[in-house]
Amino acid sequence: MISKDEILHVAALANLKLEDSEVDSFVSQLDKIVNMESKLSSVDTTGVEPTYNMGDTNTVFREDKGIRTQTREQMLENVPETDNNLIKVPTIVDKEDDE
Repeated sequence: MISKDEILHVAALANLKLEDSEVDSFVSQLDKIVNMESKLSSVDTTGVEPTYNMGDTNTVFREDKGIRTQTREQMLENVPETDNNLIKVPTIVDKEDDE
């Protein structure tokens, strides 16, 4: 069984401040989790292959290669302001604050 002292020790390591009612709640919850794990470890898994991945191991993605769908000029048509073939954006850092 998980003790209050163990809960408080882990909380201190994680720099958590817990109320007394929370400690009691965690004792109960973690005790249930530990008991569930002990039930799982008693299951006979002889002959069962380990599962490392829940999905297929084959990739379903396309080959990773660059393709050009638009020219630079076509892309720059969609931006509000450009400067020397670059997208111009508003300043987000006030230079006066840096001094």
